[in-house]
This record gives sequence, C-alpha cells and structure tokens, in this order.
Amino acid sequence: MSAAAVPAPRREAAGARPLWVSVEGINGVGKTTAARDVAAALGTGCLLLDELTDQARDTLPGRVIAALSAKDDVCLRTGHPVAETLALLALKVREAERLAALPDQPKLVLEDRGIDSVAVCQAAILCAQLPQADPVDVARHVLASMARWYRLPDATVLLTGDLTVCAGRFAARINRTLAPRDLRVIEQTELLYTVLAAAEPDRFTVIDTRGQPPEAVAEALGAVVRSLVEKREAGHAA
Repeated sequence: MSAAAVPAPRREAAGARPLWVSVEGINGVGKTTAARDVAAALGTGCLLLDELTDQARDTLPGRVIAALSAKDDVCLRTGHPVAETLALLALKVREAERLAALPDQPKLVLEDRGIDSVAVCQAAILCAQLPQADPVDVARHVLASMARWYRLPDATVLLTGDLTVCAGRFAARINRTLAPRDLRVIEQTELLYTVLAAAEPDRFTVIDTRGQPPEAVAEALGAVVRSLVEKREAGHAA
C-alpha cells in the first residue's frame, strides 16, 4: 500500500511521550510475525510490546493469562466474561503506566494487540451470552469506559485476511481443532475490527494480507510505521 494513504498520527505527543502504534487483527492474520520483524528492523528506537498471551508465565500478565486459560479455552473464556474483560483491561492500563514511568522513553512503541483487541474480542464473547446486546455498542462502550485511564493509540494498523485461512493458521499453531463457538468469536471479532476501522479512518490504516507472504506483510507494515514516524517528526518540526 502507498504511504500516502496512511493518516497522520491522531494527536501530538505530550512532552517526550513516544509515538504509540498498535497492530491489530484476528488470530492467524500474521500480525505478531510482522510486528516482530518491523521492530527488529527499526532497532533500539522501537519498543515492541508483546501480545498479552505471549508474555512470560512468570510475569503478572503471564499469571493472569494462565488463570484465564485454566479451562483450556482458546478465547480465554472462564464463564465470567465481565471479570475477564476487566482483568484484561487492567493489564493494558498497567502496561501503559509502566511504560510511562521508564526514565528513557523510546521513540516508538509498537504494540502487538492493544486496547482495541480487548474491546472487540470481549464484545464478541460478552454478546454470545447476551444476544440482545449490540456487539458494536459493547465494543465502543469498552473503549469509552477506558478513556479515563488509558489513551487510545496514536495510530492503529489493522491487518485483515481470509477468515478461513487465518483460522487454519491459528489452529495449526496451537495444534488443535477450533470449535464452532471459537470460530464464531473470530468471525465476530473480524467484523467488529472492520466497523471500528471504518468509523475512525483518522486512526486506522488497513492492510489486506490475503495472498501475501509474511515478508510482504512485514514490508507493508514497516512502510506504514515509517510513514507515521515521519509525519510525527514533521508535525514537531512545524
């Protein structure tokens, strides 16, 4: 995709606050591989925040995820979706607070799944139990409720792809067959991402990964991130 299609970072930094870019997408779309490749290419000026589910089990996030995984549910469902949502949101707030306290701030934070993921994934799970609720409204409510404690990313890059292909990759990675209810959550999550992205074109950049090898996806993500950095720097210079 053309870097000219990338919107400028949505807000200016406060002081030395880094440019915060979140990489979103359903399981199996290739966001983790792409984010890690881009962070490695950018070097020490970029801090990569791993997805919560990929963090070490001896850390607080790792222990919370382990507890949510205790029933061996691929979507972290324990039967208490409100408590699960609050726990995941609290981990994201803690992550942002710990980053803000670093004495040496990075130039760029590249986040593998952020607050948008919590909003859309948990909205899909919550609404599976509350069919009368609108998943879009629930996702937006989660984001709005977090505004007091958590600032949305400066920019969000959404990777989209073929749902069947992505689900197959995810199933192969975790070495299990996805149940129909798992597939429904993934499908609903993809839909909610699409709705949020369409409603906030000033924050979201969408990259279609269909038919693209991992290196091409990483290259496209890298181009978007570099464009965002350049626009942030140009805004500061002005």
